[in-house]
Amino acid sequence: MDSLPNRARALRQAGCAVPILLCVLASHAQTATQPPPQDLVFKNAIVMTASHGTIEHGSVWVHAGKIAGVGATVNAPSSAQVLDASGMWLTPGIIDPHSHSALDGDVNEATSPVTPSMHMIDAFDNRSADLYRALAGGVTTELLLHGSANMIGGQAVVIKNKFGLDRDAMLFPNAPGSIKFASGENPKRVYGSRDQLPSTRMGNFEVMRMAFEDAKHYMADWDAYDAKVKKGDKDAVAPKRDLKLEALADVLRGKLYVQIHCYRADEFLTEEAIAKEYGYKIRAFHHALEMYKVGDKIAADGTGIATFSDWWGFKDEARDAIPWNAVLSMREGVKVALKSDSDDHIRRLNQEAGKMVHYGGATEDEAIRMVTLNPAWIIGVDDRTGSIDVGKDADLVLWNHDPLSTYARAQKVYIDGDLFFDVSLPGWGTTHFTGVMHDSGGFGSDDEIGSQEDGQ
Repeated sequence: MDSLPNRARALRQAGCAVPILLCVLASHAQTATQPPPQDLVFKNAIVMTASHGTIEHGSVWVHAGKIAGVGATVNAPSSAQVLDASGMWLTPGIIDPHSHSALDGDVNEATSPVTPSMHMIDAFDNRSADLYRALAGGVTTELLLHGSANMIGGQAVVIKNKFGLDRDAMLFPNAPGSIKFASGENPKRVYGSRDQLPSTRMGNFEVMRMAFEDAKHYMADWDAYDAKVKKGDKDAVAPKRDLKLEALADVLRGKLYVQIHCYRADEFLTEEAIAKEYGYKIRAFHHALEMYKVGDKIAADGTGIATFSDWWGFKDEARDAIPWNAVLSMREGVKVALKSDSDDHIRRLNQEAGKMVHYGGATEDEAIRMVTLNPAWIIGVDDRTGSIDVGKDADLVLWNHDPLSTYARAQKVYIDGDLFFDVSLPGWGTTHFTGVMHDSGGFGSDDEIGSQEDGQ
């Protein structure tokens, strides 16, 4: 946590108009432990649960930041605050399983094709306006990923979009770790332009295999050392710690979810074959625009996808993309989520879900799951968020219209039962943010290097 003198310096530079001590204390107070929000009951809402259908004229009771009751009626205490949501829709918070929000220009460590010891939390700017825009679009959870320059990139950070709180207060507690892989055009372009390995798809996968061979030897050295120590060998010498190989060893041990930037059907099969060869599981393919070609094979491995709704033709790997990909893959048994990979699209993920009803005939329940429960599974937090079920975190969005419609606007956004955005408030509608937002100057590419393809 920042010290008070540091906060004072920052606020003075920002031109705080009130006495500096009061300004510092106000800024510091927002990060202190908050008491649990008052019990809250939404009444008469159209409740889209994402897990067990839609409840017309439904009620949801929130207690101590958790969902305590869901149904036509709930048994909340009389002291609970009641919000009449007649004519409004209530959904789980939108979840983006592929975002580069608030990472500025630090999304790629493109100095080496294998950088698994990088941590995106070290690039996370919790005051970025990207986060505000996402929050105003109903996004409550994001997986902030390394870019796609490398075959094996860095480790992601999962945030709850509690905009206005300190950095650490925005981290999703005890969320599983994820690591970003990438194959295809992006590593080829980055390193091929330098006449460096890998410059081809063959090179891509050789680099990956060699990295895991090194990790296997590293694990064997440590296993041998640990065995000596257990036997009481006082002369045993520990191998040298290597942060890169430690991270790769965690992949092989199954401690990190593997999230892979990949477009082509042939590469999905190659990536799955390498995962089986080295004994790790792929959590999801990201982008995955040719999944409709091999969905039955990938579904059998239990791998999900985080895909675009209707982006195609923007690069060679996207030439065979079709807007029916998501629903066709879902019908083959693949767990399908939609994601933004864009600081602009992240504000409209509800509309991206609405497109699924048009492209392929998804039901409304299936479409809403693609931006709530399914991405929660990809991140590994579906036991805590992603649907309106008793016991889950009260991450909720109240909409003025059917959320799958272009007319829908988020009216109120709650995270852990606490109100973080209210469109009726003056100014930005934020309830916790004070000070100055950091803005990179608009919407654009995060992931690509020297490209406007926005993370493809």
